[in-house]
Amino acid sequence: MSPKRKVIIIISIIILGIFGYSQYVLASQIGVTITQSHLIDESERGSTHAVEVKFSNPSLLVLTAGKTEFFVTANNEMIGKGDLDSFVLPALGTTTVNGTYLRDSSIESQEGATVKISGVTKYDMIFTSIDVPFVYYPTEEQAREFISKN
Repeated sequence: MSPKRKVIIIISIIILGIFGYSQYVLASQIGVTITQSHLIDESERGSTHAVEVKFSNPSLLVLTAGKTEFFVTANNEMIGKGDLDSFVLPALGTTTVNGTYLRDSSIESQEGATVKISGVTKYDMIFTSIDVPFVYYPTEEQAREFISKN
C-alpha cells in the first residue's frame, strides 16, 4: 500500500472517530419533558397515572430505546416508579412516549415538595448501546399531580 493511501485511511478513521464521539456526546444530552399526566386508577397499592413524555434528540443518530423505568422522588424520598414504552427517537427530532406511574399509597402527600423524575434509558445504536440518564423537574402543577394521593 502506498504511503499516500495510508495517510488517507488514517485521516478518514480520525474524522469518523471525531464524528462518532461528537454524536455520542450529543446523544447523551437528550431532552426530556412531561407533556401530560392523569389519574387512571386507585387501589390499596396506590394510584396509577398515565404519563406522556416528550424526548428531543440533538444528534444525527436514530436511537432505538427499550422499555424505560423511571422513579419519582419528593424531597429525596422515592414515592413511586413507572415505565415508559419502547420507542424510536429520530435524528434531530422528537417523539412522544406513553407510560404509567404507580404512586405508593403508604407514603404521605408532600405538598410543596421538590419533585424529581429520573431514570436511565438504554439506546441501541449500530455498533453499541449507551445508557443515558435523565432527570426532569416537573412544573409546580405537574408536581402536585405526582405527589398527591388522589
